[in-house]
Amino acid sequence: MLRFFTAGETHGPCLTAIVEGMPSGVKIDIDKINAELKRRQAGYGRGGRMKIESDRAEILSGVRGGYTLGSPITIRIENRDWKNWQDIMGAEFSNGEKSVTCPRPGHADLSGGMKYNHRDLRNVLERASARETAARVAVGALVRQLTEQFGIDLKSRVVRIGEIEDKPDVLDKKFYERVYASEVGFGDAKAEMECKAYIDKIKEQGRTVGGVVETVVTGLVPGIGSYVQYDRKLDAKIAFAVMSIQAIKGVEFGMGFEVGEVDGGKVQDEIVYNDGYARATNNAGGIEGGMTNGEPVIVRAAMKPIPTQYSPLKTVDITNRTETAASVERSDICAVPACAAVVESAVAFEIANAFLEKFGGDCIEDIKASYDAYVTRINNF
Repeated sequence: MLRFFTAGETHGPCLTAIVEGMPSGVKIDIDKINAELKRRQAGYGRGGRMKIESDRAEILSGVRGGYTLGSPITIRIENRDWKNWQDIMGAEFSNGEKSVTCPRPGHADLSGGMKYNHRDLRNVLERASARETAARVAVGALVRQLTEQFGIDLKSRVVRIGEIEDKPDVLDKKFYERVYASEVGFGDAKAEMECKAYIDKIKEQGRTVGGVVETVVTGLVPGIGSYVQYDRKLDAKIAFAVMSIQAIKGVEFGMGFEVGEVDGGKVQDEIVYNDGYARATNNAGGIEGGMTNGEPVIVRAAMKPIPTQYSPLKTVDITNRTETAASVERSDICAVPACAAVVESAVAFEIANAFLEKFGGDCIEDIKASYDAYVTRINNF
């Protein structure tokens, strides 16, 4: 089984991830991990921290000479702002500065303080922060270097930011090239300009804005995942992973919630055969019965506006229970393009995990042998 854990606070010395279950013999390119970390930090409407941090991953264990060993892989990402926070966030000493007693609406502050009995809510927000997603992006960028050897590819885009939607004619290579060159993750230049102006307007109001992102996975053979138990269904695993990302409030596959608006004849994908089984449409988003069906897996996620508002919302100070304005941590106006990279990494991990569940072995050679045998068999089905 492939699994990972992350550790670290947003203003601590570093973020750390430990990945267990990667087979041996997988070639690892650290530049690919750093490229995904850079994507996570990009986007129009990001806050001041992106000017401080320039995330780079360091592999501390589990890789030698550019190849995985089969042992746990440790990834470290330095927090460059740590030098300004070491007297505040030190493990052995803290001067108590920058304590937080006014919980911010929409954050984990108040519930987390109640649960863990923290009177300084900084103890909650430091770990609950979306800064943690940098570690998850590094993990996703690591494991996809396994699945890409089997022709599996992931791409993501921003579907909408607030009121502005990107409406592509076709999701081809040129479209995605425009998406990755866009500060808002759009493929249409006119829509991008409108979106930037919209984000500027939101910023002037002291507010934030969310949106919808989409990840498309191609190259998956039928049968990844399973129908036999609820916790082995691939769509359930992906939905769980994506919903665990900070600020995500909804996940859908294919037509998603639209399936509740039309009759079944407009929803189900008819099966055709032309040198292999296929679907005439892909309303299911590539997953039926918890398993891939050979069509692209299409996942969308809705990100709420970042809770921290520069025009603070009302809250209650926990020291005296009086109404006050919520505290303001340094924040973004819009992080939707970055969210696309995070969602893509979350999906990449679950795809890799399900792939290894199906074809797993201790080394890459055994996995390839199992994969080739399976492909030969289903091609003759």
